[in-house]
Amino acid sequence: MGSSIAGCFGKDPVDEVTEDDPDKFGSYSVVAPIDTGINVYHERFILNETLPDWLLDGLGVTMWCNITMEGSWQERYEADQDTCWNTITSTDIVYFPGTRIIGTTPDDNTDIPILDDPADGHGTAVTGAVLDANPDAIIFFVEGFSDAAVRAAADQPLVDIITTSFGPIGSVPVPGIEDATRVAVVENKKVHTGASDNTPSPAVQDSTAGPPWSIGVSGYAEEEDDQKETMSGSYPDMAADWTQMLPNHDDTSGYHETSGTSFATPRTAGILSLVLTMLRADVGDMGSGASGERGGFLVNGTNLSVSNSDLRDALNLSAWYPSFSTWDPTTGTLPISPVAPCTQVGWGVVNMSNVAPIHAHLAGIQNMPDRPADVVACMDANQAIRETYWGD
Repeated sequence: MGSSIAGCFGKDPVDEVTEDDPDKFGSYSVVAPIDTGINVYHERFILNETLPDWLLDGLGVTMWCNITMEGSWQERYEADQDTCWNTITSTDIVYFPGTRIIGTTPDDNTDIPILDDPADGHGTAVTGAVLDANPDAIIFFVEGFSDAAVRAAADQPLVDIITTSFGPIGSVPVPGIEDATRVAVVENKKVHTGASDNTPSPAVQDSTAGPPWSIGVSGYAEEEDDQKETMSGSYPDMAADWTQMLPNHDDTSGYHETSGTSFATPRTAGILSLVLTMLRADVGDMGSGASGERGGFLVNGTNLSVSNSDLRDALNLSAWYPSFSTWDPTTGTLPISPVAPCTQVGWGVVNMSNVAPIHAHLAGIQNMPDRPADVVACMDANQAIRETYWGD
């Protein structure tokens, strides 16, 4: 059995990068996945550094948990029970040195706070999808499926993007987290990516993907034929990678292939996070979030300011429709229709190929062309339906 590096409240002896000057840390972005929990012991999340004190203070950290770095998952968990897992409360915001993970469990109704329980695993995979797109993202992880969980991220000034991959099965039109995501986006100027359902149900009435302030994400089959994944929501904002190789929740180094809008959605959040980091580096913006101190801007530089709506418009411009000609009927996907493809995948597909054009457009390097009039009309209708249903 491995031994714990230190007690819960002591600081870790790994390489420190805790200078008072944010310029020495560089530009960054904070993504908040809200889900079952996260496997902080997995190699995918381990880094040989600690985050700066000013950043941890800004995120409201109340507690350090120095996790055991040797042994099996079970051995590490057992070694850390008394110094970490048994001591965390619903009011704690916990930093795990040697990772880029800050976590909290505001609902206080879990067997193991923050940590992905052996019976779960969803949140670990979701977070892996964020980091596959932006390996340098700071993770503010919230365990839970409630308004309180979303508000824990919405009310954090340094959080840029909130990503949620849960909601009513079949997109049944029932209340969900829309009140909390509205606070995050409309009031606090953050970005919210919400998963559409894993059925072909329309996304507009889905409480996670449907509100007009949210970016609703469906799935597309990204390898063999680049078409819409049949079992994913219709008429969303975007479609993103349906199948990914993501970290396991109950070991320290394993991965598994998994599919769903649950993972397409955080992948989209990671892509947007990467764009924000790039733009901030361009203009020397060493902050994050869109607080009043930053003028409500996600990027707040001397010569460049980027708002939530600016980022979303650029994302819409960058999306693209796969060609019907690549469809392979043996793969089980739905071919992208040459007529009104927006009703299938919204503005279109987003993957890592979108990063460069979004960045160049927002940085003023090279503007993307306008989308065709029929696409704009289709998505304007989508937005109008959502505003009527959910409120503007």
